[in-house]
Amino acid sequence: MGLLQLILLLATFLCSLVAGFLLAFAVVVMPGLKRLSDREFIRAFQVMDGVIQRGQPIFVLVWAGSVATLAVAAVLGLWSLDGADRLLLVVAATLYLLGVQLPTFIVNVPLNNQLQALALDGLEEPAQASARRAFEPRWNRWNAIRTVVASLTSVLLILLMLRL
Repeated sequence: MGLLQLILLLATFLCSLVAGFLLAFAVVVMPGLKRLSDREFIRAFQVMDGVIQRGQPIFVLVWAGSVATLAVAAVLGLWSLDGADRLLLVVAATLYLLGVQLPTFIVNVPLNNQLQALALDGLEEPAQASARRAFEPRWNRWNAIRTVVASLTSVLLILLMLRL
């Protein structure tokens, strides 16, 4: 197995873990939180997101590692692949960066930060409801998009691995 194949295998694994993480939020975590009151929802999300924002090492390794290994694989692939193989890799990397990473940092993380900034103990019920309405539908919509794109990226990378 050459260097490109090794990096591509690692990128495929890490991108697939990210897709699974996003899927778990889409089909289990957020539907579970949906059943909570506004106050409970906000607090639960603050706690879960706090684990991530404090740099949970495995999460950081998987999330940042997926970007780094896919970027390295794309650069190596541009030099050593051609035709459909090169196209698969470029499309997968572009989709992942624009459809998973970019929305994460321009939509989901800012929404997370807005919830993190709430001092829940001093927040009246109408303000809690308003904060949740400003957060939940948009966050879920973009998480669904990220989930689909991350899953598609994994499929493309698996197809490429099967071709090499």
